[in-house]
Amino acid sequence: MVALRARQRLGKYKIQRKIAEGGFASVYQALDTIEGIRVALKVPHPHLLSPSVLEDFRREVRLAAKLDHPNILPVKDASMIENRFVVALPLGKASLDDRLRSRMSARTALGYAEQIMAAVAFAHRHRIMHCDIKPDNVIFDSQGRLRLTDFGVAKVAQKTISGSGSGTVGHIAPEQAMGRPSLRSDVFSLGLIVYRMLSGQQPEWPYDWPPEGYQKLRRRVHPDLIALLKRAMAIDPRKRFRDADQMLAAFRRLKRRALSGPSRRRRRPRAAAKTRHWLEVRQRQFKAQYGKKLRTHFLCRRCEGPVSEAMRYCPWCGAPRRVHRQETSLPARCPRCKRGTKLDWRFCPWCWGKGLRKVSDRTYTDRRYEARCGSPVCDRRDLMPFMRYCPWCHRKVRRRWKVPGSDQKCPSCGWGVVADFWNYCPWCGKRKSGH
Repeated sequence: MVALRARQRLGKYKIQRKIAEGGFASVYQALDTIEGIRVALKVPHPHLLSPSVLEDFRREVRLAAKLDHPNILPVKDASMIENRFVVALPLGKASLDDRLRSRMSARTALGYAEQIMAAVAFAHRHRIMHCDIKPDNVIFDSQGRLRLTDFGVAKVAQKTISGSGSGTVGHIAPEQAMGRPSLRSDVFSLGLIVYRMLSGQQPEWPYDWPPEGYQKLRRRVHPDLIALLKRAMAIDPRKRFRDADQMLAAFRRLKRRALSGPSRRRRRPRAAAKTRHWLEVRQRQFKAQYGKKLRTHFLCRRCEGPVSEAMRYCPWCGAPRRVHRQETSLPARCPRCKRGTKLDWRFCPWCWGKGLRKVSDRTYTDRRYEARCGSPVCDRRDLMPFMRYCPWCHRKVRRRWKVPGSDQKCPSCGWGVVADFWNYCPWCGKRKSGH
């Protein structure tokens, strides 16, 4: 069964665009032609829907429909339409993942944390697990309120795809990755999200304590809140909160003192404060001049300087970025470097490796294509800025990419740099002379 296309009709819905593509389902923005409102349609891939899976799906959606809470996104409709199982949901304005790409005050992060915990706690009181709590599954509604989505859908998806309860790698508890999820697994995922909102860093396996970003966390919040996060993220499930309801109660008891971090009671050394202030001003100037052109939507995990998905090194501190640890705006990921890929690409253009899993026979256009592969035998040739390899023929790109608005080049690799701001070349990692 072919994928849905823009302007295609599906029952009373008119497809407008694809929002996301996953291993279990595709998500589309559509217009409800009866109610005259935009909705999100989650359409599981037909080849995954056996009769038993379909029955599981119906049962889980019925359970999720009972979760009436202001921080849980309700299911508008779930039915078979033209031989496709379709779940219709209200369309959000943006996701928490989008919000995490910009700076967030500790007070704002704690407000968001309480809303997410309240949603999961309500579900746990009804003995319902989510199984895939991550920033992509938390959206903002039209009033700016956070709402958790994908209840029931996530549980069936993980069981169908792998048979082991694998969820989304990077956001799940170790025991869930081994097929033994529980309410405590959702608590672990909550801990990861709150830690990332407050520190700007995503904890990673093997989840040793303290994770990256710990020093920033210590400067921002009270030690009691750090202890709460440490308990939520414990490797041993028995050491965590038994469920999100218990975690929420503990959070609310210490919420008033949560912002009184130790650094608020002692002054930072003047020289260090001046250095940090100068660096922040410099990075703000860079973002204003080049941020949109280079899509520097992410922060370096070491120095928190702005970086783009395509960069292989941090241009501020030189830290390697061979693997992209954060989210991507493209619908799929390379299994090696974790950078975004499109569904019709045959090879990853960011790293060298085997071909990608074939997802679609359809050819997708993209306004980010702005150059051509130099191979005379390449049948497509479209290239996006800073690609290292052609996604169609796998040939190494000989083009020396330039930074829009800058004529400066790295003396080592010849690719464009912004030497007025950067200390390192983000493409080859060479340190700028004089530093």
